[in-house]
This record gives sequence, structure tokens and C-alpha cells, in this order.
Amino acid sequence: MALLERAQALQAQGRDILHLEVGEPDFPCPAPIMAAAGAALERGDTRYTPAAGLPALREAIALDYRRRLGAPVTAEQVVVTPGASGALQLVMAALLNPGDEALLCDPGYPCNRQFVTLVGGVPRALTLDPAEQFRLSRERLAAQWGERTRLAMVASPDNPTGNRLDSAELAEMARWCAGRQGTLVVDEIYQGLCYDAPADTVLRHGDEAVVINSFSKYFGMTGWRLGWLVAPRALVPAIERLAQNWFLAPATVAQHAALAAFDEETLLIAEQRRQMLERRRTLLTESLPALGLPVVGGAEGAFYLYLDVSAHTDDSFAFCQDLLEKAGVALTPGLDFGASHQPERYLRLAYTCDEARLREALRRIADYLERP
Repeated sequence: MALLERAQALQAQGRDILHLEVGEPDFPCPAPIMAAAGAALERGDTRYTPAAGLPALREAIALDYRRRLGAPVTAEQVVVTPGASGALQLVMAALLNPGDEALLCDPGYPCNRQFVTLVGGVPRALTLDPAEQFRLSRERLAAQWGERTRLAMVASPDNPTGNRLDSAELAEMARWCAGRQGTLVVDEIYQGLCYDAPADTVLRHGDEAVVINSFSKYFGMTGWRLGWLVAPRALVPAIERLAQNWFLAPATVAQHAALAAFDEETLLIAEQRRQMLERRRTLLTESLPALGLPVVGGAEGAFYLYLDVSAHTDDSFAFCQDLLEKAGVALTPGLDFGASHQPERYLRLAYTCDEARLREALRRIADYLERP
């Protein structure tokens, strides 16, 4: 956030800043979603919905799992939430008591630690190995599971590396956790943004895992703040009671807008955008190693690359600061994503601007690295 604030200040001074630090693509919200929101406003559909979400939207989400992903999800398992962040709060509160431990992948999404501490839980780093491309295995999960561990959380594809895990392997991890009175929570918010293989879900292989998802990334609804979770039916009533007390209900107009996310026209737009992101990924993965910035991890999904910057610096935060000031390129240092994996060696690049801007970023980075 300090780098983002500085980047915005430089931009306000008239500098041309290339924003590769923010996890929000440059695409506008798809027109069918906007039209559905407008129609809801015209009808006056602005009153509270049930705490778990519009029944029609819960069914639409479940139907998408069945039709597009081959997962036997029912509407009763789905809870619509105020963004994926709302889903994470509900899941942590439902699964953790004060003092319970949660294993969180390191590197991983930084806010997860705060969702655990919010409910009195204790976040513990599930340290991943760069020699294994920062991939989680059941053996590594088992080795770090402790007496007080009640859940482990993994993302597929993940932020910051873009790694994907095989859904059947994830389901095996979920069953392993359940056998120890624990739960595997799988963040699938980048599920639709996958490359080299089709989108998949752990729910295709069983219902032991709790899944978090969102309309923000694949469907381009970042500012609408709408997500969902899928949980075993026995857990849903507790989650729904928490939602009633904390949020009352998700935003009504956003829910009516999201009903259009599963229309054929919207899915076609989403697929075209996924293909554009894939081309951006290819451009960068082919160009960055020649600059001494090798990609770490699979980069198989999402819109991030995790780069090893150790050939140029032993302080990725200072490197990002200097690159911003001298070249006008904003990146995110590895420190944001955990502390147990030598974060000073890494930085994250978000390919969330068009190819022309990415080529300009590559040119500026090359010029910067050639300076004495």
C-alpha cells in the first residue's frame, strides 16, 4: 500500500506510471451485467434479500457448478456473501474458536492472516519451498499440521504465483484434514482464469472442502463486492446465522446484476478476456527471464507472476521503490505475501494492463537494469 500511495502521488504530479502492482484487470464490467443492474433499479429491486442470498442466484451458482464444472453442488450449499472477503470472515468464524490454529500458505494472500486473528484464531505459516515451485503437497501439509490446527487454506490458482493444484489431489487433502477433525478451505476466486487446462474445482471430487469464490475476477465485478462460498450442508446453518448478524444480506442490486454473469453472452466476454490475459502472460514469461527476472511457480492461472529478483538485489522492497521512482513502473515486493520464504528475493507483477503498456514496462525495466 505504501508503494501504491507513492505511485498515485507521482501520477498526480504528471508522471506516467505503469501500474503492475494492483490485482484488478483493466477490463470494464461486462455490458450484460451492467444492463441487469439497471433493470433491477428500474424495477425497484433494492430491498433486503435473505442473508444467504437471492434464491435464484444461489441456484444459478449451483447450476453453473453442475453444468460447466461437473460438480454436484446444490443451492443449499451456496451462501452469497459481500465479496470473497465476507466469505472468508464467515468461514473463519464458523470453523475457528479462540486459540485454534489455521495453516496459511506462505507465500499467499496477505489478508488471510487478518481474517484468522479477527476471530481469535492463530495464523501459522504453511511454508512452501521454492525448490518445489511453491506447490503444496499432502506430505508438506501433514508435516506442518499441529495439535491445535483446525483448518488449512490453499488457493488454486493462487496469488502470487499463479500455481494450480490438481483438483483430485486437493480433494485427497480435504479428506485428510477431515480425518483429523479439521477442514481444508480452498480459495478458487481465480478459477475461471486458468491457462493450459480448463477450469476445475475441488468440489468435483467430494464435499469435504469449503470453497471460496467471487464475481470479482473472472466476471469483472470487482467494485460490486459480491462473492460466495460452498460448504457442506451441515455447516451452512451456522454460516447463515453469522451472516444475518454481521451483514444482514449481500448488496441486492449486485446480486441481481450477478444473475447475468452466467448468461451465454457474458461467458463469451469472460472467455475472450481470459484469452487476452493468456497472451499477456505469454509475452511476459518469454521476456522476463532474459532480464534476469525468472518466473517462480507455474503461472498457470490468475494474472500474476512471482519473480526472483535476487540477481539484482537482496531487498525487493527497496528495488520496487527505486524502480518506481526512476522508471515509473510499480510492482509489489514479496514481503506482502509472507515472511518465511525469503520474501526479499521476490516480487509480484500483475499483468493487468494491455500488451502495449506491458511492452513499455519491459523496456523501462530493461533500461533501469542497465544503469550503473
